[in-house]
Amino acid sequence: MTGGASAERDVALASARQIVPALRAGGHAVVVVDTVSGFVPESREADHLLGKVGSTWPSVAELADRERTFLLTALGALPEVREADAVFLALHGGRGEDGTIQTILETLGVRYTGSGPMASAIAMDKDASKRLFRDAGVPTAKWRMTPVTAGEAGKELGWPVVVKPSKQGSTVGLTVVKRPEDFERAVWFAAEYDDEVMVEAFVPGRELTVGILEDRALAVGEIIPQHEIFDYECKYTPGMSEEIFPADLPAEVAAECQRLGLAAHRALRLGGYSRVDFRLTPAGGLFCLEVNTLPGMTATSLLPQSARAVGIDFAALCDRICRCARTPGRQA
Repeated sequence: MTGGASAERDVALASARQIVPALRAGGHAVVVVDTVSGFVPESREADHLLGKVGSTWPSVAELADRERTFLLTALGALPEVREADAVFLALHGGRGEDGTIQTILETLGVRYTGSGPMASAIAMDKDASKRLFRDAGVPTAKWRMTPVTAGEAGKELGWPVVVKPSKQGSTVGLTVVKRPEDFERAVWFAAEYDDEVMVEAFVPGRELTVGILEDRALAVGEIIPQHEIFDYECKYTPGMSEEIFPADLPAEVAAECQRLGLAAHRALRLGGYSRVDFRLTPAGGLFCLEVNTLPGMTATSLLPQSARAVGIDFAALCDRICRCARTPGRQA
C-alpha cells in the first residue's frame, strides 16, 4: 500500500518502486494499492510508481478528499487488501503513518507492517514522543509548543531554534530560525502543515541515524548534508548528502547511539522496525530528534543502508519486514 495524500507522497511512491520488485524477487506475490486511486494494475505500475523524488514536496491538497473517500468507502471492499497475507505499508506521513490506516486494517483483521495504531499516532506527534523519550531517559532537545512568542522562545531555548509542524516528517514545513524577527513567519509556515507547531532548541553537531529491526539496533550511520540541516532536498536528491555506514565513531559512542535508539523505539512501544535520528554535539552529547515508524525505502534511504552495513541486503530487509508484520488485536 503506497501513495497517499501527504506531503511525502512522492517518497512513498519511490519507496514502493524499490519494495515491489524486491519482494517479487523473493517469491512473494505482490499487488499495489494507492490510498488515493485504489488498485494499480501491474501494467500501470511503472508509470504510477515514481522513481524520482523532487527537490521540494508536492502540493497534495486536491488529493486529500479522494483519499478520504477511498478509505471510508472502498479500502475495506478491495479483495487485494482483505485477502492479503500482509499489507506492506510503503506510506510516509499523513494517514499512512498516523495510525488511521493501521486502525482500518485492524478492523479488517489484516496483518500489516510496522507499528500499531496507538504507537503510530504517538510517534507521529513530536510533542508526545519527546515526553516519552524524556521519561525513558533518552536525551532530547528542549522544546515549547505554540503559542509562544519570539521573546519567550529566545529566553527559554536560545537562538537559533527549529520551528516545525508537530505531525510531519521529512522536514516538511521546518525552518531553522536564527533571528527573532523571522520567528513569526516560520510559525506561520509550519502551521500550513499542522495545527500544532513545535519550537525546539537547535542542537549543533553531527547528524546520526540508526535503524531498528525486530527489536535489534542496526548500524549507526552519519549524514553529511550540503545544507545546514538534512532537509527534504538533501534527503531525496542523489548527491546532496554524504551518508556513511557505519559512521566513523568511537565504539562507545556508536554503542550508546544504538542503546538510545532501541530505548526510544521501545519507549514508543513500536513494533517491527523503525529508524531513530540523533544529533551528536561537539561535546559528545547525543540528542534524539525523532523516530520514524515507516522510514523511507527509496534508493537513497537510510534504513536500507543501516541494514546493509550489518549484512542484510534490501531484498532480505523487505522479506524480514513482511515476516514480522503486525497481527491485528495486539497492544499498541
